[in-house]
Amino acid sequence: MTEIKLYNTRTRKKERFDPIDPDNVRMYVCGPTVYDRAHLGNARPVVVFDVLYRLLRHVYGSDHVTYVRNFTDVDDKINARAAESGREISEITAETTQWFLDDMGELGALEPSHMPRATQYIPQMVAMIEDLIVKGHAYEAEGHVLFAVDSWREHYGKLSGRSVDDMIAGARVEVAPYKRNPMDFVLWKPSSDDLPGWDSPWGRGRPGWHIECSAMAFELLGESFDIHGGGNDLMFPHHENEIAQSCCAHPEGDFAKVWMHNEMLQVEGKKMSKSLGNFFTVRDLLEQGVPGEVIRFVFLSTHYRKPMDWTAEKAREAEATLRKWYGQVSEAVDGAEPYGAIEQALSDDLNTALVITELHQLSNAGDTPALRASLQLIGLMGKDVPEWSQKSGWNDIVSDIIEARMAAKRERNFERADEIRDWLLERGIKITDAPSGTEVSAVDAKNVMDYAHSLGEEEHLALGHRPQGEGAWSFSQADIVPTYLRHVLSEWQREVVK
Repeated sequence: MTEIKLYNTRTRKKERFDPIDPDNVRMYVCGPTVYDRAHLGNARPVVVFDVLYRLLRHVYGSDHVTYVRNFTDVDDKINARAAESGREISEITAETTQWFLDDMGELGALEPSHMPRATQYIPQMVAMIEDLIVKGHAYEAEGHVLFAVDSWREHYGKLSGRSVDDMIAGARVEVAPYKRNPMDFVLWKPSSDDLPGWDSPWGRGRPGWHIECSAMAFELLGESFDIHGGGNDLMFPHHENEIAQSCCAHPEGDFAKVWMHNEMLQVEGKKMSKSLGNFFTVRDLLEQGVPGEVIRFVFLSTHYRKPMDWTAEKAREAEATLRKWYGQVSEAVDGAEPYGAIEQALSDDLNTALVITELHQLSNAGDTPALRASLQLIGLMGKDVPEWSQKSGWNDIVSDIIEARMAAKRERNFERADEIRDWLLERGIKITDAPSGTEVSAVDAKNVMDYAHSLGEEEHLALGHRPQGEGAWSFSQADIVPTYLRHVLSEWQREVVK
């Protein structure tokens, strides 16, 4: 079996990964607070741990890996969004949760085994808090319940490498008067009538952020599991507090055996910020025409423990590389094994930067079956090559029509330009105007297949289609699209060009 090595934040070293139970490898990753679109930085841990999930499934079997990633759907940011928009909290969280899943799906991320929502586990959180009070690790004060850091003082801060005294000295927040220790953190807080709340032994209230993951991880993975991941901005206080809560509530377990954290993301060498004008969401990029595979490729080009810099130039280079690779593997059949050097690089603490180098070597060697399998292993390709990778060829085929429309626009003959656009739309061809020019952005499948079914036997044979009996022919939609576009071009030349 392939040996996997992972860098463990807790021990500050790379270690051989030996799962607690090879038949049920378990991983928990902190998910988003759902109140808005996911920005580019939110997507990096999703892609990082999706690659790890794929590797674990590859090594241990897809039925032997359990991956949990939560949704925080009770939070002050959500409350604020509801207040300012006048919408129901449940409506906002349902919408933004689906946005997140759709956008991450565009990046090739597999859905985890479980995606629990915090509001589904309130009783479990209340039970854990009650247990912590009984064991002397938590206390009630003015309607709040707080974790008593002094009860875990010897261990608190080991993940992030801080001592309690240093944390207190460096604290810049106002300390609530009901805290016994400035570092004590909230497990439960009271809710006013206009805020979400649940009945509890301490009155109507809602959970603190940190207790959510501890309760959900215990319910779905047990008191000990293999891997806990997230961005390094969560190391303190969130992950530190998770460890304290979980180990005190379940001293018989170890909580997470391996802790993994990805570094942060910059844009064009600067921290992403709305004030700098370099803040954008995953959806912003997708709507600008940047394919999800390109975003994923740029992410994978940098090792997850190094800061990543998103640049437009990297995106352009990634798109060109992927178009080349997809063109090479489009005719390759499934069934080959991923290239051994790529599996080895992934197994060495997810060295995706080295993986990209090895993919270039495969491409140069012309080993298309292994290239195809390797692209699928790291999530840069599904069963088929993505449709967008063939669109540059579409533009070339109907370039005369596109040029005629562009000429009409240059002459400010917008009526004629609209007529050409509508003529193409009637034939299922959608064109999009972008700063880089006009391009074919979609070809309707129904138009293409109707055309394919109208072809005669000689035409099918000339195109290399295989007969399947009873007048049926074997071909892919991707194969027939260029032929259909040439048919449309011929129609244009016959009927429109005078």
